[in-house]
Amino acid sequence: QPKITQAMINAYDEYTHLTLDRRDFMQKLQVLAGSAAAAAAIAPMIAADSARADVISPDDTRLEADDITYSGAPAEIKAYAAVPKGAEKLPAVIVIHENRGLNNHIRDVTRRVALEGFLAMAPDLLSPSGGTPDDEDKARELISKSSADITRTNLMSAVEFLKTFKRSNGNVGAIGFCWGGGWANQLAVASPDLKAAVAYYGMQPKAEDVAKIKAALMLHYAGLDERIDAGIDAYKKALEANHKDFQIFVYDGVNHAFNNDT
Repeated sequence: QPKITQAMINAYDEYTHLTLDRRDFMQKLQVLAGSAAAAAAIAPMIAADSARADVISPDDTRLEADDITYSGAPAEIKAYAAVPKGAEKLPAVIVIHENRGLNNHIRDVTRRVALEGFLAMAPDLLSPSGGTPDDEDKARELISKSSADITRTNLMSAVEFLKTFKRSNGNVGAIGFCWGGGWANQLAVASPDLKAAVAYYGMQPKAEDVAKIKAALMLHYAGLDERIDAGIDAYKKALEANHKDFQIFVYDGVNHAFNNDT
């Protein structure tokens, strides 16, 4: 069994979130692993495994789940929604995907949120680019080129859609992961109607924008995630200075994306 080191995990994080391409990642991994053969064995052990995506079956009889659309920019936004079977008016939660797009893992997370007693909806924020592709490298590439203004508009449109949706009681929150965790923070800045935002290892907003936040916040961070954790102190100070309702949890000894079962 090849040994996976923190340096290898950091290299994978650089590949999946920053500027390192796959060729350079494999070259760096080869140096760290000691040989091309070892690098080839380790790479799939670090990478996402879609076979682990489903914790809640797509046909779980406790749920009603389906693909839907809502009005967005520049056209309709595809989304996946789930709600406890037979439920009527429930608080709504926007599930904001990682930089891999609306994949089976995020659909599964949406079902988990629904089973906790919510109307859960995960927008495909790559809808303006034709939707999430099966190839996660392509999805990351598309997200890196996506417009922040259009993404913000489509998340704010999701809030408006869920405020008046027939299965919603009008209260809307958001939960996001990685890229989506950053957008959970940004949506809290942009939408005064958002009631709560939960951000998993998400980039923090600018300190000067924190005053605009009305939502209660729950912020989860990985103790080994130096890239994202570098912004915690400034965010915390700004939240305290502006008397915001927030909680911060930092989990020792775990890496970025620890909530992703794949």
